Amino acid sequence: MNIEPGRPTTLNPPEQFAGNVWVDMIVVPHEPVQRTTVARVRFEPGARTAWHSHARGQYLHVVSGIARFGDRDGNIVEVHPGQTLYTPPGQEHWHASAPGVFMEHLAVLEADDGADIASWWGEHITDAEYDGATAERTQS
Repeated sequence: MNIEPGRPTTLNPPEQFAGNVWVDMIVVPHEPVQRTTVARVRFEPGARTAWHSHARGQYLHVVSGIARFGDRDGNIVEVHPGQTLYTPPGQEHWHASAPGVFMEHLAVLEADDGADIASWWGEHITDAEYDGATAERTQS
């Protein structure tokens, strides 16, 4: 066993994120049979991802602030600290900080078998998609 080495905080690329979004990788695979990654992701107010999906789904656990998540059907939910949102494999979605607040979440996902990447990335979301009506997700 070993203590994992520290990794530098990186600013996510503008091709996949609008606004400043920083990532700290917490868990990365060591062996070919391992697929899980865990990252701490911090969004400045109003920052957001582009549309994307994950081969094996994704768990997002909100640590601070208010997160906003949307899907292609126009559903938008706001998720609060201590709540976890699950997106199933292949579901196109985006995530962001709500207007006026910083937001931090932990992202947990797995790469697909034989794939070099765990995520597919599409176009940036529009302001209208980000500003759509929201529903608060209750914790179960």
